[in-house]
Amino acid sequence: MAPGPDRSAADTSPSETYRQRLADRSQILSALDSRRHRLGLLRLLIFVAAAATIWFAIRGQISPWLIVFPVAAFIALVWWQSRIEREMECVRRASAFYERGMARIEHRWQGGGETGERFLDPHHPYSLDLDIFGRGSLFELLSIARTRGGEAKLAGWLLSAGKPEELRERHAAIAELRPLLDLREQLAVLGADYRVGVNPTHLSAWAIAPVRAFHTPQRLTAFILSVIMGTALLWWFARSFIDLAATPFAAAIGAIVGIFALTIRKRVILITEDLNEPAHDLDLLSEILALLERQTFASERLRKLSAAIHTADGHTASKRIAHLRRLMELIDSRDNFIVRIIGPPLLWTTQLAMAIENWRAENGALIPAWLDAVAEMEALSSLANYAYEHPADVFPQLAEGPPVFDLEDVAHPLLPEARAVRNSVRLTAPVRLFVISGSNMSGKSTLLRAAGVNAVLALAGGPVRARRMTLSRLSVGASIRTTDSLEEGQSRFMAEILRLKQILELPAPALFLLDELLHGTNSHDRAIGAEGIVRALLTRGAIGLATTHDLSLAAVADQLAPAAANVHFEDRLEDGRLVFDYRMRPGVVARSNALDLMRAAGLDV
Repeated sequence: MAPGPDRSAADTSPSETYRQRLADRSQILSALDSRRHRLGLLRLLIFVAAAATIWFAIRGQISPWLIVFPVAAFIALVWWQSRIEREMECVRRASAFYERGMARIEHRWQGGGETGERFLDPHHPYSLDLDIFGRGSLFELLSIARTRGGEAKLAGWLLSAGKPEELRERHAAIAELRPLLDLREQLAVLGADYRVGVNPTHLSAWAIAPVRAFHTPQRLTAFILSVIMGTALLWWFARSFIDLAATPFAAAIGAIVGIFALTIRKRVILITEDLNEPAHDLDLLSEILALLERQTFASERLRKLSAAIHTADGHTASKRIAHLRRLMELIDSRDNFIVRIIGPPLLWTTQLAMAIENWRAENGALIPAWLDAVAEMEALSSLANYAYEHPADVFPQLAEGPPVFDLEDVAHPLLPEARAVRNSVRLTAPVRLFVISGSNMSGKSTLLRAAGVNAVLALAGGPVRARRMTLSRLSVGASIRTTDSLEEGQSRFMAEILRLKQILELPAPALFLLDELLHGTNSHDRAIGAEGIVRALLTRGAIGLATTHDLSLAAVADQLAPAAANVHFEDRLEDGRLVFDYRMRPGVVARSNALDLMRAAGLDV
């Protein structure tokens, strides 16, 4: 039966559901372990019985045929025990899935998942600044993918904004997948093998490589020669002990078969050698595809993905792969002693190589679509799992027309809810810029990151950590964590300039997030340069946030009003201790805490 919405999951909180499922899996694992232990004892008894049977048979006290029964029972128990061990491994994987979910909910997930560091590009306009990849990153929080393709698909969504129609399709798909906890568990259980075994790039390359086609006359000749040779061998075995004249005839047929096999030998060897790894990959992939084929979806995006793994003739992807698996098993049977003898004269490998290339000609072009369907399903499942574990998060509203970035009570998704302080950011006409002033450690940079990470989530199709969010399609750019580079010979200031140039060149409209703009230079140049950059961004139709310690930039906001507005964070001194409330307020900050912080650290200033 296909997995459906879990009623208990709908009636309880995610953490309660996970705890209950962990307890259930623990009981199942304990029961399976007890069964395995009993089978082990039974195997030992049967082994002793088999040894005793052999002893008495050697002594002639019983029939040797009685040995068959304990041996057969022992083999059956070995097979049964191996199945139990496989079930136990699947239960362990399911338990690990829920333990990881509990870690995310309890905010102790950092370092326990896939960090996606291979997707990190220091030259990307925001991925490094907004902690999209790496330990404790947004990718690590989101990803439950077990396939390289699924991770790459999710990373791609986090690195570039989707089109509004695509995002609406993802919203519907995520909403449909959110309650399907059983499906996500089964994907995680199956995917553990898949992620280790499958190389999507290698598999796609094998699938779409030019087919080493055999012409119809060659395939027909191979079939006829195999039939003739098989018949000749049967005739030879039947007559050779009576009439030696049969031997030259069989030898002549064999010579013809050998000459034919030599003419295509090189092509056959290439086909069988190239098949080994892809065939194993497809074998693992078929389990995930079979699981997805059993689902019935209502949302448009999921129905499209389902259609990608079905064909008009009713042969699903998993069935097609099963056919290739049977061909591969026959290829592997060449190691059998009997096949080694009769295989060459019957053109065993040649026939199978022809069948494999015929399979690839019919199905090779479909494999990239199957891989992409699995990858997208995993990416959607990751976002759906995040939505399930964070039921208070909402899907953003997608606006058309002038650029909009309107968040009510937004918080940083990477911070625990108990510590996060929510603020509202409303960049709607006529306001297009917030200049944020404030003291050190007051929350300016955290607000920029909170706004940016939620924008990335929204433009990937996921829910956001806010009470409400409305945004248009935006190109995101951030200059928050620019650093120098010895390898590229760049100072920190030059790296910031290059990042600002990159943000200015983003496709319009853009959302910019600038932290301490140009703070690597003197105050005179910083004031002039910061004002020029902000004006250039607004001229290009961009909207955004800029933090500053230099109140000259705050004066620019007054000059640009009503297109720009000043807001600030502040602190207060209580009993010699700085206290922050991390609340954003209108206007310019009235005090600085730099000296207070230095004195609190023990510096005599």
